[in-house]
Amino acid sequence: MLNKFVVIDLETTGNTPKKGDRIIQFAAVVIENGKITEQFSSLINPQKPIPVFIEELTGINDEMVKDAPLFTEITEKVQSLLEGAYFVAHNVLFDLSFLQEELLQAGSGGFYGSVLDTVEMARILYPTADSYKLSDLAEKENLSHDRPHQADSDALVTAELFLILLRRLSLLPVITVRQLTQLSGGLKSDLQLFLEEVGETFEGPAQSDSIEILNDIALKKESIEKGIENLEKENVKYPEGDEEKVEIIQNSINSFVKRAGQFKMMDTVYESLRLSRHTLIEAGTGVGKSLGYLLPIAYFAKQNNQPIIVSTHTIQLQEQLLSKEIPLLTKILPFEIKAVLLKGRNHYLNLEKFHQTLMDENDNYDTTLTKMQILVWLTETVTGDRDELNLSSGGQFYWNKIREEQTSLYEDKGWQDRDFYQKAKRNAQSADIIITNHSLLLNDIKGGGSILPASDYVVIDEAHHLEKVASRYFGYTLDYLSTRLLFSQFGTYEQKQLFYDMEQLTSRLPAAKTQFVTTFELNQLVLDVHYELDEFFKLMALYAKTKAANKKGTYRIKVRYNSNDGGRERKALVHSAERLSFLLKDLINEIDSRLNWLKAEKNTLSIPELHQVEDAFGFIAELDEFRTILISCFIKDSKEVKWIEMDTRSPQNITTFLAQPATVAVHLKEKFFQNKKAVILTSATLSVNHSFEYIMRELGLEANATVQVSIPSPFVYKDQVQLLIPEDLPEINSVSLEEYVIGITEHIITIAEATKGRLLILFTAFDMLKKTYELIKESGFLHEYVLIAQGISSGSRSRLTRNFQRYEKAILLGTSSFWEGVDIPGEDLSCLVIVRLPFSPPDEPLTEAKCQLIVQQGRNAFSDYSLPEAILRFKQGFGRLIRTETDRGVIIVFDRRIVTTQYGKAFLKSIPPVPVKKGKMTELASFIQKWL
Repeated sequence: MLNKFVVIDLETTGNTPKKGDRIIQFAAVVIENGKITEQFSSLINPQKPIPVFIEELTGINDEMVKDAPLFTEITEKVQSLLEGAYFVAHNVLFDLSFLQEELLQAGSGGFYGSVLDTVEMARILYPTADSYKLSDLAEKENLSHDRPHQADSDALVTAELFLILLRRLSLLPVITVRQLTQLSGGLKSDLQLFLEEVGETFEGPAQSDSIEILNDIALKKESIEKGIENLEKENVKYPEGDEEKVEIIQNSINSFVKRAGQFKMMDTVYESLRLSRHTLIEAGTGVGKSLGYLLPIAYFAKQNNQPIIVSTHTIQLQEQLLSKEIPLLTKILPFEIKAVLLKGRNHYLNLEKFHQTLMDENDNYDTTLTKMQILVWLTETVTGDRDELNLSSGGQFYWNKIREEQTSLYEDKGWQDRDFYQKAKRNAQSADIIITNHSLLLNDIKGGGSILPASDYVVIDEAHHLEKVASRYFGYTLDYLSTRLLFSQFGTYEQKQLFYDMEQLTSRLPAAKTQFVTTFELNQLVLDVHYELDEFFKLMALYAKTKAANKKGTYRIKVRYNSNDGGRERKALVHSAERLSFLLKDLINEIDSRLNWLKAEKNTLSIPELHQVEDAFGFIAELDEFRTILISCFIKDSKEVKWIEMDTRSPQNITTFLAQPATVAVHLKEKFFQNKKAVILTSATLSVNHSFEYIMRELGLEANATVQVSIPSPFVYKDQVQLLIPEDLPEINSVSLEEYVIGITEHIITIAEATKGRLLILFTAFDMLKKTYELIKESGFLHEYVLIAQGISSGSRSRLTRNFQRYEKAILLGTSSFWEGVDIPGEDLSCLVIVRLPFSPPDEPLTEAKCQLIVQQGRNAFSDYSLPEAILRFKQGFGRLIRTETDRGVIIVFDRRIVTTQYGKAFLKSIPPVPVKKGKMTELASFIQKWL
């Protein structure tokens, strides 16, 4: 057995050895018998100039490698290191390709031994890690990594990480390691060879205290929950006075600072529940909103033996409540409380489906890797919740096959006892506080209360999002890619997917054959549906393109669909929808009749075959929903606002049809508020110019039946923030987009130099962001700054934010989602630029429809909708800068309408009072330098 590993890291002049890129630094760390026994590193003369971006990345320049050895001079040393060893690297194929090229050019044989990839191993053994970058994994394991992108430092950290990975592997149950070994033949590295070798000596914990084996799958053992005794009502008395609250909280939190606003919020929430009243609470940043509602609801739930639902907008906040705020609450309370998290059904793994597909043949790379991730994850997870996993897009595709579904044709007790979704629902039934999200809450409302436990009391956090989420939930969406994906699951007969499986099962029922059309005819029907589906989306794209013919210079378009439009394109689209609807009806009927026969014969089918029938039932349910939307939106003409979104560069693939009600107030009032005793809605941004009128109208709340409370932030904004308005920019609507971008780019360069980076720039449109980003890059003035741009730099919002915080001189450009939910405390962010006041474009379909509706009601569309919506968004953007009592910062608003128009004053009145300075950008820049 090989017991020598050589961990290699290289720095190079580029990414492609075949195109002449060369090594500029080589480093190796030798591991034998689980210990580092040797380290070797050397700079290398690549005999070509080092590109500027490589120099910036690695800190290695031409001067440093001028007198370094050529690779040929260290070839012998490299070969002696690699002899009889596994070649290990973080993204091994990159390092191996360069090394092979250099070894062959040096005239010695290449390396043909076994390779291991620490990226691949980390993805399997850390299935829940946020990122598999070397620096992120090093941080996760507290490894010192002082010089990222220098080969000697990277190689040493990779070696230390590799030893940790081996240790993690040795702690896995034997059965899990065996399954990983079987699957690992489909990987890029030689992990299978390694696992087979260690498997002979492997003695991991077979059946430990924390692991149980169910049908050959190792699972984390469920802890037996001890019941929470119901205390007598009089034992749980809400602390009404401030002194009582301080005493209870200080006993548990030494560093607790009394905040009058937080106590006021607690009392408001408690009284609202006690008196069964709907309540709006705007709580400024720093009030301590989460504890402000959690403490009173815990008391009320306990006193009345009533569960309370807490709904948030993002899964991130849901997780934060459960992992951070609830443990804090538990420490404070003088009684026990049970809080659980509940998500939608398809967030949870179906263990039985996973078990059935585990050893399927012919998996692709992503599916194989995902199976290995899940095997390891099952030894750690207690929830079975997909959001814990870091899956690739291919892994997500596999997840859709093994997640929880609605239908079940049989009951297998062995698996049912460990069903993650049912466990989550059981936990919710006995909980005091149920944490969920707006999507699931609205799904529950739409489905008549079939998901969440019955509760008369709800707290809605991040309540400013409720209206938009409700619009989506009471509307419809059809998009080309999802629809094609749906059909690909069924497939044609030749593709051997669900259709093929169903025909194989049906062929065993001789009596059934006379009842159905032949397989050939059904296959033809599937092909006809595919053809008409493509035609339908092509005609949709054609309609949108025709309507947007006057929209120049943008690829992403939104076009309102008007059912009264008499044009040829709309008529052709409606005819296509009719044809598609008839074909779908025939297809659904044919599949349904086959499935009903199979259902009647279910006792003759094996469990995998029953799964196939279940999957086919799920398919026709989705097909039926698709047809219902088609009829509702194109044939019967429902009353929603309808529009098409597409990218003109790839029209068919990125075409989406949306239909949403112009207002959800009536839906929410009738289906939600009237059915609950008390709903408490809270957020940092609910009021406009100190009035809640706008949000109440949008949500369907009545002023005389709703308590309205505004709790200001404890931060001293006038000492912490300066608001600056440059006077040497043109009015935004008086010049072309190009001219405006040139003007703001010059200002951004000036500001960045004054603040030394640490700058967040908020745009309202991606088009302007992209043009500004490109112009900054072209200018070359900020070449030493790290530029991070949403939609251009890869990664999620949280990853872009993390990268921004990592670099000293960083500039972050964001649109839509960066206006809120981004939390960058301290000196990492000291300057915020708002490029333009965040009004929704008047021609955006939903905005246009809302405004038309308001005008029909005899009201003013600008003052009743466009202005208050923009002010709330502006308040959210403003809230990004100051996150703690000690933060200081500058906000610069490029849009001069904030001071030149009458309505601009409403923006300033809606934020905390701060000093406002106007002047030329050069004067403002010198003020920024002094003030920061």
